[in-house]
Amino acid sequence: MAATERPDRPRDDLPDEFDSRHLVRRLIGFAILIGVVAVAVISLPGLGSLRHRFSDVDARLLIAIALLKLASCLSNIVAFRDVFCPRMSWRFSYRLGMAEQATNVLLPTGGAGGLALGAWALHQGGMESERIGRRSVAFFVLTSLPNFALAAVLGPLLLLHVFSARDPVAWTAAFSGLAWLTAIATALLPLFLRRIAHNRMQGRVSGKLRIVIVSLAGGIRDVGTLIRERRWRAILGAVGYLVFDIGAMLVAFAAYDSHFAIGATVFGYDIGQLGGLIPLPGGVGGTDGGLIGAFVLYGSTLATATAAVLTYRVFQVAVPAILGAFAFVGLRHTLTGAEPPKLGTGDGEPCADPGDRALEDRAPSPSR
Repeated sequence: MAATERPDRPRDDLPDEFDSRHLVRRLIGFAILIGVVAVAVISLPGLGSLRHRFSDVDARLLIAIALLKLASCLSNIVAFRDVFCPRMSWRFSYRLGMAEQATNVLLPTGGAGGLALGAWALHQGGMESERIGRRSVAFFVLTSLPNFALAAVLGPLLLLHVFSARDPVAWTAAFSGLAWLTAIATALLPLFLRRIAHNRMQGRVSGKLRIVIVSLAGGIRDVGTLIRERRWRAILGAVGYLVFDIGAMLVAFAAYDSHFAIGATVFGYDIGQLGGLIPLPGGVGGTDGGLIGAFVLYGSTLATATAAVLTYRVFQVAVPAILGAFAFVGLRHTLTGAEPPKLGTGDGEPCADPGDRALEDRAPSPSR
């Protein structure tokens, strides 16, 4: 594979929604929103029980929530680096990975904004579009896999009342079944997509669509290769991204002296996060409502669930947003500097290593 030169792209090529000033305005908007919610909780009638729960918070545990959320963000960066370019510098990996996470919480894109920012930055560094697309799919699937695996395993245990005899059977069966169906469909999807990509009959599949399909199939196949090749940084990074975040949620409940069944808490967290798929800035409204509803469904009181979720959500949004805003400034400086990173993909280039080559060898070519 020929070496890839860094394209000479001006700074203004970055879409307007990723402009530093735009992200700062979003950050200020979130600070204002948090302030409005705080004022509403303090002053509005009918929220006495919620105010009572907030007054009982163990402030020492708030520090633990912040540290767990930071660990979750850093785990995401570890996985990101190993999936895209194991030889990428840790400094650049941190800036790009944290900026992606800030974009996901600041822009109403349902998580797609971070991938778009990453694609732009990696292309600025000279990485090929085909590789960026395939690895973006692999990274998304890899970091989502622990969530679905957790729901698939915990669901049957809850149905057997291993943790509690009061778990709602219908909802548990539905979400557990959905997790299993998603896992099976994801495993079979590459075979289906590859058949479509090779269907040249009467030109039914255009060249551009074939490239997209092959990128999807190749990305999903790359996840299997990452696991078979025991790319521990990618695997543990993806697992840590979820585990530390769940830890932050559990500590948020503990901060209000609430300790209902851990199995139900974790399962409720897992299905409640689906609300974050709604394209709202930071998932505000969607994630909050999904988590509170799921925890109440699995046995928490409304006041406790609301207090714990709002506390957790402050840190879930604030930690990546604040750190990511600073990282984004550094990222722009790096990419427009005199010596930007070189992220090639061929033999002898910075991103090539034996484990990375195993992925390349197993990926189908869109031109076939």
